[in-house]
Amino acid sequence: FSQEQPYNSQTATIAQATNSQATKFKVRIENISTKDEFTASNGTKWTLDFSPGVWLVHSKDDPIFTMAQKDRGQGLEAIAEDGNPTMLSKSLQNQSGIQSRGIFNTPVGAIKPKGIRPGQVFEFTFSATPDEKLSFATMFGQSNDWFYAPKGIGIALFDANGKAISGDITSQIYLWNDGTEVDEEPGIGKNQGPRQKSPNTGANENGVVQMIKDNSAYAQTSKVMRVTIIPEG
Repeated sequence: FSQEQPYNSQTATIAQATNSQATKFKVRIENISTKDEFTASNGTKWTLDFSPGVWLVHSKDDPIFTMAQKDRGQGLEAIAEDGNPTMLSKSLQNQSGIQSRGIFNTPVGAIKPKGIRPGQVFEFTFSATPDEKLSFATMFGQSNDWFYAPKGIGIALFDANGKAISGDITSQIYLWNDGTEVDEEPGIGKNQGPRQKSPNTGANENGVVQMIKDNSAYAQTSKVMRVTIIPEG
C-alpha cells in the first residue's frame, strides 16, 4: 500500500454494546520492526509497514475469512492487496453475529490517515460483553496479498469466569496469504503495494486463505508486531 493513499477516516464503532455487562477495551497495534530490517535476494533492503485495517467484535466464528477457503469477495482482498479497509468495513455493517466494527487508519500522534512504520502505533477502542470476540486485519505492506489477523474464531475477550482479558495478545495474531494474487518476493515485487502502478494489479492466484508458516522473522508475528489489550473501567 502507499503511505500517501487516502483512506476513509471512519474510526468509531458502528453499533456498540450497551447493556450493563459491557466492558470498554483499548487495543494497541505496535510496529516493532526496524527500518531496513529485511534484505531481499537482490540485496535490496526494505522496511515493513502495516496498513490501515478493520476491527470487529463478533459472536460468530469466521466473520471475515475461513482458512482453506477462497476469499469471500467482501473486502478482505482490498486490505490484503492494497491496504484499503473501506469495503470490508461496509460489507460487515449488516451481517448477523457482528456487534460492532470500525476502521483504524491513523497512527497515534498523526493527523492524516496512513499505515504505521517502525516505531508507530495504531489504537482503537470498543465495548464488548462476555462471549464476544475480537478480530482485525491489517496488510503486510510489502506483499501482494498477505495480512495479519487472528484465526477465524477470533480472540476471546473474557475468560471462562467472565473476567475481561488484559495484556499482550500478540501470540494470537498470525500472518496469512489471502490467495487472491500471485506472490512475489516480499519487498521487491513490482505488483506489491509500495511499487504497483495502481490498486488491484498483479496476476490472479485463484487460491485459498492459508497461514504462512516459515522461519522468516515477519512470519513470526511477535518479532515485528506487538498487540496489547487493556480493559478500561
